Amino acid sequence: MSGPAGPVILVTAVGAAAGSRAAAAALACAGSDPDRAGLAIDLADGRAPRPSLIATAAARELEERLAVHLPNAGVASRGSFCRLQLAGDADGIGQIAAALPLVRGSAATIHLPQRLLQPALAETRIEPTGALLRADLPGDRALTALAVRDLIARGLRVAVLKRPLGWLAGGRALLGAPAAGSGLPARPRDRLLRSTDNNIRPCYDREDEPSYEPQTNRAERSRP
Repeated sequence: MSGPAGPVILVTAVGAAAGSRAAAAALACAGSDPDRAGLAIDLADGRAPRPSLIATAAARELEERLAVHLPNAGVASRGSFCRLQLAGDADGIGQIAAALPLVRGSAATIHLPQRLLQPALAETRIEPTGALLRADLPGDRALTALAVRDLIARGLRVAVLKRPLGWLAGGRALLGAPAAGSGLPARPRDRLLRSTDNNIRPCYDREDEPSYEPQTNRAERSRP
């Protein structure tokens, strides 16, 4: 079974930054449309998600497909997208590859703790196209720089969200009913959701943030 044609975006927090789960849900909502539901995968232990009272037909159809292929996972249609909860360990990472082909061209976000980022990147069947880092800057600037450089070196489109979504926007996103524009800044949101993008420079939620690019890239641009 081949992987999805749509974007696959890893979402994690740097340090103690809050709000990465809501950001992942907002991206999944933004990558959904009435005929194709996005998928928000959450690698976390705990209670399984519950379906919302209102969900699109596409979200309910995706929920049914996931329930058939992953009967032991927590699956719930929520508004415009479907949420899949997997174990926060190596077994959960392995199940991601079974879920992604079921998305059928829509966006898939994978929210995971920072300790699972490298194992997820090492799983060759996932094939992420981008990554969203929720980071508190300037406090975690050094950690963010290291993460961004590694992700760019792997060919991923990278965006950094310096602030969590507001409580209302975050709550709506988790229910699958985001505010206009998903509540995320337009520039990083649209860049991560593109199917193709040859520009792998990091993108921030404000223009004034310096970029963390590999020294090799800078050197190459300075050559005559």
